[in-house]
Amino acid sequence: MLDAWHPQTFLAYGMNGPELPTPHGAPVRLRVARQLGYKSVKYLSRITVADTVKNIGKGLGSVQPEYGYSWYAGI
Repeated sequence: MLDAWHPQTFLAYGMNGPELPTPHGAPVRLRVARQLGYKSVKYLSRITVADTVKNIGKGLGSVQPEYGYSWYAGI
């Protein structure tokens, strides 16, 4: 939740006035500036808020740690 409420985290639904185009992540793009690029999701199908990550994948929060990446890669 700290990253979600950080001032550099935002949801973009428009770009320079008009609606956000598909190549730029339409209809909504999530930007978490404090996370490294390999954790950037290109397309969201849903957003789930959870109080624990132990029931997600192998309990590590996402698939990246299963491949050896750090769970938290904030900068």
